[in-house]
Amino acid sequence: MTAVVTDNCEGCRFTECVTVCPVACFHAGEEMLYVDAEGCIDCCACVAVCPVQAIYMDGDLPSELSHWLDINRERSAELPVITEQSEPRPTAAAKRSRLGF
Repeated sequence: MTAVVTDNCEGCRFTECVTVCPVACFHAGEEMLYVDAEGCIDCCACVAVCPVQAIYMDGDLPSELSHWLDINRERSAELPVITEQSEPRPTAAAKRSRLGF
């Protein structure tokens, strides 16, 4: 299994998840984060801390979000690793509110 970041992260890029990841498998894009499936050790720590419920373990990923597994694999291969918490995107608070969190 692996963690998968989905569209709830787009425009938010909250980084609480990177602070609990013991293996540094998160990669940062401009608008969101992605998980390197090869590096993820399935600890699930990131799932619980995401303030917008953007992260699933692949076995729990709803079928309509399954395409995010491939997107995470592709994008994590080309983006830098992120290991420290940073400020969310300026649009994060509004998106979080729209999502009902």
